Amino acid sequence: MAKTELLSGTLDLLILRVLNGGPLHGFAIAERIHALSSNVLTVEEGSLYPSLYRMERKGWIEPEWGRSERGRQAKFYSLTRDGRKQLADERQGWERVALAIGEILRDA
Repeated sequence: MAKTELLSGTLDLLILRVLNGGPLHGFAIAERIHALSSNVLTVEEGSLYPSLYRMERKGWIEPEWGRSERGRQAKFYSLTRDGRKQLADERQGWERVALAIGEILRDA
């Protein structure tokens, strides 16, 4: 089956949502998104890490070095207070868009 591409702007929302459950390193974030989407969504490194760095610059997430489950040193990302606010804002916006698209598809 072909990979399902994420709509522009949805990756930040998904990352923030996954991190709302607690700190994770990059690979674990991608795995969690894949699992929560019933293996439909795949996040590539080339998209994930630029998003993480951008969100870090915006103050939505903060990194801390730690050890992964495999014993490797990894950067673990956590939501900040601003990140929680951004998650709420983005979730509300996404719900409006999804409702609008649903209306259009019903009439098609």
